[in-house]
Amino acid sequence: MKLGEKIRYLREVEGSIRGLDREMTQQEIVRALKKEQGASISQSYLSQIEKGVRPHLTNTTRLLLARFFKVHPGYLVDDPEGYHTELISDVRSLEERLDLWLIAGAERFRRDPQVKYALLEVAKHADSRGCLVLLGAILETPGLAERLLQVLKPDGSTSENGKHRRNGDARGEEIV
Repeated sequence: MKLGEKIRYLREVEGSIRGLDREMTQQEIVRALKKEQGASISQSYLSQIEKGVRPHLTNTTRLLLARFFKVHPGYLVDDPEGYHTELISDVRSLEERLDLWLIAGAERFRRDPQVKYALLEVAKHADSRGCLVLLGAILETPGLAERLLQVLKPDGSTSENGKHRRNGDARGEEIV
């Protein structure tokens, strides 16, 4: 992956983490850098990086962006040709690769405890592939996801670790 693609990806993730339901714009990144890091880069410089016009960062910019996006500074370089982020092995089963992918996803969403918890729960399940297939079937059935959420999370509350808080009604549910 090229540096510009990584920055665009980080803008997308950062927007999701901040609850925007969209990627952060370059201008929003520039403003947030100034406010949160006390340093700045221009929107045009960020645009040039993303477009590949500037394929390399100064060390100061690399450290600033790494702190802001909470990534290792070494991540903010072009990957070598043929580089893969996942381990490649014919020995590992599809289920193991899926579990590792889910765990990596949970780490990417570490600032969203509910999503992180859900991804880790699927990864820990003995049939994580089946869980995702089931989720797909639930989502393609009109209204089913909403009905299930009403039954499983009637008050919409969750604890800090993403577990649903039960209200201890007549069905014998316990407070988690």
